[in-house]
Amino acid sequence: MDRPLDGLIVADLSRVLAGPLATQTLADLGATVIKVEHPQRGDETRSWGPPWTVAGSSYFDAANRSKRSIALNLNVPEDLATCHRLVERAGLLHG
Repeated sequence: MDRPLDGLIVADLSRVLAGPLATQTLADLGATVIKVEHPQRGDETRSWGPPWTVAGSSYFDAANRSKRSIALNLNVPEDLATCHRLVERAGLLHG
């Protein structure tokens, strides 16, 4: 079944609640959402619990389902360049 945002790429650099919920909705509507997290810390909501799941906290899982994830340290020039390339692709249709 086709969804309204099939083929759309979204770069998700948000944290905590409002941003992750908004991009989760975009993913539910068919967008490919790529969540950017810090390599060592990840999103701080990964440590919010209980309740816990196999992957971490149920809070994190609930606000970030249906997303892909990439770990980038934006203080490292190569990682920042990767993030820039991701953002350049965001909003474009793939397929």
